[in-house]
Amino acid sequence: MPAYFQRPENALKRANEFLEVGKKQPALDVLYDVIKSKKHRTWQKIHEPIMLKYLELCVDLRKSHLAKEGLYQYKNICQQVNIKSLEDVVRAYLKLAEEKTETAKGESQQMVLDIEDLDNIQTPESVLLSAVSGEDTQDRTDRLLLTPWVKFLWESYRQCLDLLRNNSKVERLYHDIAQQAFKFCLQYTRKAEFRKLCDNLRMHLGQIQRHHNQSTAINLNNPESQSMHLETRLVQLDSAISMELWQEAFKAVEDIHGLFALSKKPPKPQLMANYYNKVSTVFWKSGNALFHACTLHRLYHLSREMRKNLTQEEMQRMSTRVLLATLSIPITPERTDIARLLDMDGIIVEKHRRLATLLGLQSPPTRQSLINDMVRFNLLQYILPEVKELYNWLEMDFHPLKLSGRVTKVLDWVRDQAEKESDLQQYVPHLQSNTILRLLQQVAQIYQSIEFSRLASLVPFVDAFQLERSIVDAARHCDLQVRIDHSTRTLRFGSDLNYSTKEDSPVGPFLQNMPSAQIRNQLTAMSSSLAKAIQIIRPASILTEREEQSQLAIAAYLKNGRKDHQRILARRQTIEERKERLESLNIQREKEELEQREAEQQKVRKAEEERLRQEAKEREKERIMQEHEQIKKKTVRERLEQIKKTELGAKAFKDIDIEDLEELDPDFIMAKQVEQLEKEKRELQERLKNQEKKIDYFERAKRLEEIPLIKQAYEEQRIKDMELWELQEEERISNMKVEREKALEHKQRMSRMMEDKENFVSKITAARSFIYEEKLAAFQERVVDEKKKRLEDRKRQRKDDRRTAYYRQKEEEAQRIHEESLKKEREELERIEQEQREEEEREYQEKLQKLEEQERKQRARQQEIEERESRREEERRVPEEKPATKVRLASPRRRPFPGSESTNPTMATPVRPEKTRPPLFLIGPSHIFDSFSVYGGLTVVVVPSGGGWREREKAREESWGPPRDGGADDTAEAEEKPRERRGTGTFRISCKRSFISVIQLKR
Repeated sequence: MPAYFQRPENALKRANEFLEVGKKQPALDVLYDVIKSKKHRTWQKIHEPIMLKYLELCVDLRKSHLAKEGLYQYKNICQQVNIKSLEDVVRAYLKLAEEKTETAKGESQQMVLDIEDLDNIQTPESVLLSAVSGEDTQDRTDRLLLTPWVKFLWESYRQCLDLLRNNSKVERLYHDIAQQAFKFCLQYTRKAEFRKLCDNLRMHLGQIQRHHNQSTAINLNNPESQSMHLETRLVQLDSAISMELWQEAFKAVEDIHGLFALSKKPPKPQLMANYYNKVSTVFWKSGNALFHACTLHRLYHLSREMRKNLTQEEMQRMSTRVLLATLSIPITPERTDIARLLDMDGIIVEKHRRLATLLGLQSPPTRQSLINDMVRFNLLQYILPEVKELYNWLEMDFHPLKLSGRVTKVLDWVRDQAEKESDLQQYVPHLQSNTILRLLQQVAQIYQSIEFSRLASLVPFVDAFQLERSIVDAARHCDLQVRIDHSTRTLRFGSDLNYSTKEDSPVGPFLQNMPSAQIRNQLTAMSSSLAKAIQIIRPASILTEREEQSQLAIAAYLKNGRKDHQRILARRQTIEERKERLESLNIQREKEELEQREAEQQKVRKAEEERLRQEAKEREKERIMQEHEQIKKKTVRERLEQIKKTELGAKAFKDIDIEDLEELDPDFIMAKQVEQLEKEKRELQERLKNQEKKIDYFERAKRLEEIPLIKQAYEEQRIKDMELWELQEEERISNMKVEREKALEHKQRMSRMMEDKENFVSKITAARSFIYEEKLAAFQERVVDEKKKRLEDRKRQRKDDRRTAYYRQKEEEAQRIHEESLKKEREELERIEQEQREEEEREYQEKLQKLEEQERKQRARQQEIEERESRREEERRVPEEKPATKVRLASPRRRPFPGSESTNPTMATPVRPEKTRPPLFLIGPSHIFDSFSVYGGLTVVVVPSGGGWREREKAREESWGPPRDGGADDTAEAEEKPRERRGTGTFRISCKRSFISVIQLKR
């Protein structure tokens, strides 16, 4: 169960206490619990010493997985507060691991580990090899001392790089650790770990590009970040070259070129110079002399442009190296055995284009283009005099008999400069090969056959086998037409006239064509010769005829020249348009192909990334499982060692090796322990039983022999004790007599003082009795006063208590009365509200009943009106139009119109209105009042009789407005209570087919 600490200081103190008694594992557990605790997630100053102590214990115990977990926890704690503390902790951790590894290396005699992969130390091959090979004590000691610490240091570097990746705050520390890891791989010659480290850095760079939107992500557009990445990649490239891992070196070159492409600004000249220098080495080691020379050309031009303080000696050295590298390029491009068997020209061209991209070139270079650049930039004037003529001898002059001697002098001078110019020694074999090929080309132009011995004498620096191989290679590559006659030991050049050399053969010193080349141009030469002969032997008639034909051609031209000119111009325009159309189509097709190719590459790249991610995940899973297995084995080993240190374990496993015990089942080990315990228990019980029986017999025999001796000793001791007692008794009696005599003498001497003592005591008693009585009286008075005072206080306290209780009771009574009154008021209000709701409900029901009754009466009246109207329509025809009449109405109630009872067809009998109402007039056609006939929807306006024309016009305009939302309730109320109408109002009477309804619009 983890320990709980209120403060981190207590955990550090507890860990130090464990360390004082030599218990490192409990101390590590205590610190791990504090670092992992969620309570202490806020960074404090004490966290740094805790973390340093924790990492020190992890290093001592080689617990790399615990160190990794602790570092990740500490990063979460201090990343936003004090990132400098994380840097100090990581640097201290790596320093401790490096010191431990150096110490183990000093104690071990083994300087280089023979283990290929530190993540997989025990391979099946190594186990079989260790079983069949003898291993002495020193080898085992070296393996147990150095290998674990080297593995721990490698895991520390890898864990720190994973911890600090894609974090701009610790970017400098990340690159420092990466460079330290490269030095580690170089120091211990760890090639497998170097490859893994390069893959991890490449994966981290990919993660930076993918997750650039994070808050702490590294910005690759920052010049400082680019500089650090380039510096790390150059260290990687240098380490790969030192370890001769050329594939990793080429990948590093590609990474550096990718970083150059990301940069918006051109890199520094010093950085580019270092880059070109390393790349040239990689190209040379890969056997690519063409791009090696091209890289040196780029380095030379960069140095001339950027270095202002370039000395003459440095210029000569660089120019000489460029010349030798350029001339060392094979005249015939070298091809591998596979390339010779397969058609790989397209692959080679693509490879050259890719390599040219790494150097920033638009197209791949050639040997002749590099030579032309060298001449164009006047590089020959800076070359050393001893080497300067080499260019002319190999590329310009035609002198096969002296070629080898001249070149040999230059090569001898280059060999003599081995101490000063060690870089030039690598070009000697290539220069010799090119010299042989040049010599063969020149000899072929002047000799038809030559003895092999004579040719060998012209090339003294190679043996016959190498010379013959060079001749065969030249003939195979179609650079030279030669046959070797082994019967006569001669070489024949140009004997086969059907043979055709390559038309694009390299240009060099030239004297004449070979016979086969002459045969190729024979027809052309014959045609030229015949044309010249005809010009010589041609007669005058032919000349005249030819002159006439010329005149006819001129006349035809003058006649059709303009048309032909226009046609040619039109054709030219057509050709241009066609070319433009074809170019646009080609561009479109190339664009589509490029997009398709990019999509396919993106798909392939994603699939490859997914595969790499899955492989990395599987490797990580396997690594974790291996780590867990190793931790489990280590724990079992430690436990078994502890068991073997005990007496019981040593007996149980004395015949079994500790390495064999690791392979055993834990149940078997436990059964072995139990069996040994049972055996020990049985042996102990038997031993105790035998010992008990032996002791019993021995004690019984001793007692049988002791009984008479004890009795004799008892008698002797009894006699001695009796004598001693009698002697001591006599001495005691004599001493008591002496003491009594002394006591009597002392009594007699003290009896004389008895009278004086009694007088002194009586005098003291008499003197002190008065003082005692005074103090007693004062004390009694104080007691009485204190009693009165306390009685008064108690009386006053009781009064205050009674008063307080009375007031509290009154307040409670008032509060109770107030609450009761509030309750009564609330109940009264609720009762009133309930009565109001009931009254409203009752009124609503009564009103509803009234409305229903009114609706029923209205329907009856409407039915009556419909019947009467139908009778009248049957009795008479439709009346004629009558002029408008003016009628006074007595009330707005619905009554039979006066026109229906009057005999006058034009004016209705006026009816006197009520006294409380002003007189009203009805304006409209008079026949409506007589017959209630309706044509459409006719509006009748009721206005006060006492108003003017403005009021009448206003009422007429308002009568055409929309009806109010009164509905049937307003209509019923108007019909039920017509006399309660207040003031005047405007009504609209809508006449339907068989009934009239009055709707109130405005009050």
